[in-house]
Amino acid sequence: MQRITRLSIGLTLVSLACAAAAQQPIIYPARGQSSAQQQRDTEECHAWAQRTTGVDPVALAEQMASGAPQPQQRGGLLRGAGGGALVGTLIGGVAGGHWGEGAGIGALVGTMGMGMRMRREQRDMEMQQTGMQQQASGQLATYNRAVTACMTGRGYTVE
Repeated sequence: MQRITRLSIGLTLVSLACAAAAQQPIIYPARGQSSAQQQRDTEECHAWAQRTTGVDPVALAEQMASGAPQPQQRGGLLRGAGGGALVGTLIGGVAGGHWGEGAGIGALVGTMGMGMRMRREQRDMEMQQTGMQQQASGQLATYNRAVTACMTGRGYTVE
């Protein structure tokens, strides 16, 4: 389960990086600007876009990397089985001295309950990651539109 969680987090970060790279505008000097001038204009437009939109792409990427949910603790199914067996033993004993049967049924029910809980938590974590990724993608799109507007205003062709 922990391996799947790490893989899921890794895939999310890779897809975010790919989305950011895919959304980044391509800038061409339409009025014969030099490389040095294009570099200055690009830096100034990136700074302007960051101030205007409030989006810092580097901080956003770091936030996505550090904001990833922590992997679940190991042994969840065993804890569920143990707790279920304990409760089942008590119920089986009270219900006519069927300690062993109660423990077996309790362990099964506890394991199933914990498994359902773990799957629900995994699904919730994946939904949270998807939401964070969509929000970050939207913020990057807004930032890149601002860079595009700035560079177009300075005489560049932007695609």
